[in-house]
Amino acid sequence: MQIDSARELKARLSARLAEGFPPVTASDLGGRVWTRPAIGLVPVAPGRAHLAIRVAAADDARVLLTDLSDVLRAEVDVRVTGPILPQSAPTPGGLQQHTRPLVPGLSVAHPAASAGTLGGFVRLGGRLAVLSNNHVLAASDAGAVGDAVLQPGPADGGVPADRVATLAAFQRFTGSRNRVDAAVAVLDEGVDAEPGRLPGGPLGTAVPDGVEVEPDEQVEKVGRTTGHTRGRITAVEVDGVAVQYDDGVHVFDDQIEIEGLTGTFSAGGDSGSVIWRSADRAPLALLFAGSGEGGSTGAGLTFANPLSTVLSTLGVEWVAS
Repeated sequence: MQIDSARELKARLSARLAEGFPPVTASDLGGRVWTRPAIGLVPVAPGRAHLAIRVAAADDARVLLTDLSDVLRAEVDVRVTGPILPQSAPTPGGLQQHTRPLVPGLSVAHPAASAGTLGGFVRLGGRLAVLSNNHVLAASDAGAVGDAVLQPGPADGGVPADRVATLAAFQRFTGSRNRVDAAVAVLDEGVDAEPGRLPGGPLGTAVPDGVEVEPDEQVEKVGRTTGHTRGRITAVEVDGVAVQYDDGVHVFDDQIEIEGLTGTFSAGGDSGSVIWRSADRAPLALLFAGSGEGGSTGAGLTFANPLSTVLSTLGVEWVAS
């Protein structure tokens, strides 16, 4: 369907959710707790999109689709994701060593967190700072401005002597809808960095204002656990992404969904990676969560905040090199 029509259908179904989606009892789902679907757009051709519905289990989409005609159902892409988790539970492998100067992709974290990824560099008040997630640099709201940031993160052996930056700003989670999981930490005196040291060289200097609905947009990232991977954008403007953090579920709107071209695009510990467009190396998004199921290969889906939203929310400027 035309993009405008897809957005209208998305708005209609989202309103239905907001007004009180018909309850699905635990007995209907074999005792499993039901979670609301996430809804977005799947680019299928220039100017055209299908509706994306992402569910934790197949039954979760059943009631939402009840009133749709067969014609509209043919324009709906339903995928089962399983639980969506922040990508900061590290597994062996990746860029975990103590490394100076700092470069994108390295293990970093707040002393009370485990390990995530140094996504890139920004300027805050004229000072160079590292960009990553709230749950990586600020320990999911448990941290405070002025706290230390370690490289590598504690899960990779980071200790107080590995301090490289000071937490300067982060966007707190809300009980309603969130847009970003993001934080910045300014570099400590004497800590050097090479922002442009990435596979293929520096990224672009301009951050696109949002992500256009284009089919098969290929992207890349470098992260602490899975290193340099390639994927494609499978959905945009995804609302209702429910992420299961340690302190509970936080819901995110206007997110970007990505799957790996071959196998997984990200894994635990890759949270905070900056995702860029392969065609022109434009920085597009900040990785923060993922699922173990879903995608055309069944290897899981990755979710990311639009980078333009992250930068404007934190009041920082992108640094390419």
